[in-house]
Amino acid sequence: MHVEALAIRLRPRSNGEAADLGVRLCQAAAPSVFGCYLAVALPLFVVCLACFELAQWLPTVAIWLAKPWLDRTILFVLARAAFGQKTTPWDVFRARRQVWWSQLLRTWTQRRLSPWRSLTGPVYQLEGLRGSRLRKRVRQVRAGKASAGLLVTGAFNLAEAAIVAAILSLFVWLTPEGMQPTIPILLDPSNHGIVQFVVALAYAVAVAFVEPFYVAAGFGVYLNRRVELEAWDIEQELRRAMP
Repeated sequence: MHVEALAIRLRPRSNGEAADLGVRLCQAAAPSVFGCYLAVALPLFVVCLACFELAQWLPTVAIWLAKPWLDRTILFVLARAAFGQKTTPWDVFRARRQVWWSQLLRTWTQRRLSPWRSLTGPVYQLEGLRGSRLRKRVRQVRAGKASAGLLVTGAFNLAEAAIVAAILSLFVWLTPEGMQPTIPILLDPSNHGIVQFVVALAYAVAVAFVEPFYVAAGFGVYLNRRVELEAWDIEQELRRAMP
């Protein structure tokens, strides 16, 4: 790790400041982040929504399960952005074995249930450890920061839910007078399929917008933890002062 090559200034931060640093990094690298992420996410969302013919509840569940796998593309771009590098979808495709196929089974199962995956995801993906060394490292990074990881997950879950509710409310606000859907209409079994598809579509839109910021906030907390554990801020300044 060439700490002096990082494009961000490291210093000890509070958990909130660290999460904000990650969000600002995502904003600064938004063209790369969203360009690469949506190139992967949009085809996947189309496939998930097409599963509606198999079961009406399946699209929403499939998108929910896919989030940790989609996070890997976002994290790949953010890690490069931290060093001032731009990323294209072609760069992601060339690194597809590392980004998409590495740790595939655990990404879709065990880590989907992790409430602090935004914090521990960089350890699994970026540090190249295996076995007992990986488990020990995850515990070390998570120690004292588990609550921060939980808060990041909770905050962005609320943001996601708010966006879904806002999208669904458009159907009420934009429907002509006298044609607004009512509770009895929504609860009518004959309309359940339409309602569930609209909810799945709104959820896909929310995930497309929120997920990069969620991953970035956890990445910021992760970088702050590395500063605490390894004094990256001091090393950065010394290397820049004495190249």
